[in-house]
Amino acid sequence: LLSLGTGTTSEFDKTYTAEETAKWGAIQWMLVIQRMTDAASSYMTDYYLSTVFQAQNSQKNYLRVQENALTGTTTEMDDASEANMESLVQVGENLLKKPVPKDNPETYEEALKRFAKLLSDRKKLRANKASY
Repeated sequence: LLSLGTGTTSEFDKTYTAEETAKWGAIQWMLVIQRMTDAASSYMTDYYLSTVFQAQNSQKNYLRVQENALTGTTTEMDDASEANMESLVQVGENLLKKPVPKDNPETYEEALKRFAKLLSDRKKLRANKASY
């Protein structure tokens, strides 16, 4: 399973002081809670699927691809401007060079190539079985 995430902001792991949050109004609280909820949903999806594949001893058949440090306009789901698309392409190219988390020695690029080969091999196997 190749799981493609939409990314999370680098602010997800940010901590806030009591003095800072005491000055927040309802809008600020709503925005922070929304960001946390969105990121938590993404993390839970990864955790659940990873656990299922590990339980089946098939963790090599699961890869979650997601950037967890988006900044600026790349965090906006509705910004389809050319400049933002170019920024997202750069985010993707940089992500390919990063290591896959969870004790995996591969980079995302290596893992995606492995996945592509796995899928290609399985398609060939199905095609061979169908020709009998």
